[in-house]
Amino acid sequence: MPRRELLKQAAVAATLGLTAGSAEARLKKDQKSVSNDPAALPIIDTHQHLWDLTKFHLSWLDGAPSLNHSYLTKDYLEATKGLNVVRAVYMEVDVDPEQQVKEAEYVIGLCHDKNTPTAAGVISGRPGLPGFRDYIKRFHTAPEIKGIRQVLHGPGTPKGYCLEPNFVKDIQFLGEQGMSYDLCMRSPELRDGTRLIDQCPGTRFILDHCGNPNVQSTDLSQWKRDLAELAERPNVVGKVSGILASAKPNAWTVADIAPIVNHMLDSFGPDRVIFAGDWPVCTLGGTFKTWTEGVREIVKTRSPQVQRNLFHDNAVRFYGL
Repeated sequence: MPRRELLKQAAVAATLGLTAGSAEARLKKDQKSVSNDPAALPIIDTHQHLWDLTKFHLSWLDGAPSLNHSYLTKDYLEATKGLNVVRAVYMEVDVDPEQQVKEAEYVIGLCHDKNTPTAAGVISGRPGLPGFRDYIKRFHTAPEIKGIRQVLHGPGTPKGYCLEPNFVKDIQFLGEQGMSYDLCMRSPELRDGTRLIDQCPGTRFILDHCGNPNVQSTDLSQWKRDLAELAERPNVVGKVSGILASAKPNAWTVADIAPIVNHMLDSFGPDRVIFAGDWPVCTLGGTFKTWTEGVREIVKTRSPQVQRNLFHDNAVRFYGL
């Protein structure tokens, strides 16, 4: 095998958090429930939102009235009922900055609660701002906390923000601490994401929500080119999630989302894609069930191993669950 391909495979293994002989050991716990029947595959939801408005204030909910109430574990269990969701990775919910530490502690508590599927968490953070590194050091030894996210597509975040020198240095620091960074950005700015990844080869990245293409767009050509270029970087994983937010509410079809899902799988390959529900934000376009069943329908002609990787195995490897 050419040296370049060997190096690429080694980088992929590092991105997935693998060491020699570790993959099989980490997958044994759920192996008995793995089946060749797509409807029976165990699911690890890598983008679980929960918010308790008696504990946290989310300013952005003022502009999203349909979501402006608490979503708790019991609601999540009802939304995912019958779908064989065996574990979930909590995703930060953009709490007000002064509540970030409180949210992180809340996540750790969820992970210790045997009545919730939450097994790990990605917490909020503000790379590039003073105090970020001290904040990370506070949690980098907590095994439940896997990474950091700051949403980059908010109205107050300018284009190119993720390329500012202090931001880049802090993302490099994340990698030094063994933590990942979730890229959640506007689709026209994917090339900025690629430039950030290139400057941080020691940091693992996850591209959220397929890079946020518009499901209703009649021309996805630019997104496809930018996504494919970003996916060439071996230290980034693609998350199949979130696109229902731009679909026709409860009126989309599998044909509407299939080009995006298939391009994700074809660009990142079978070992660097992970599935996620993005609940309850997904309810802007459909239910957790309709989203899950739609993705299952799209990938049903792919091999059983590819399907297991997408819905379960890659998440086990990447997050070390």
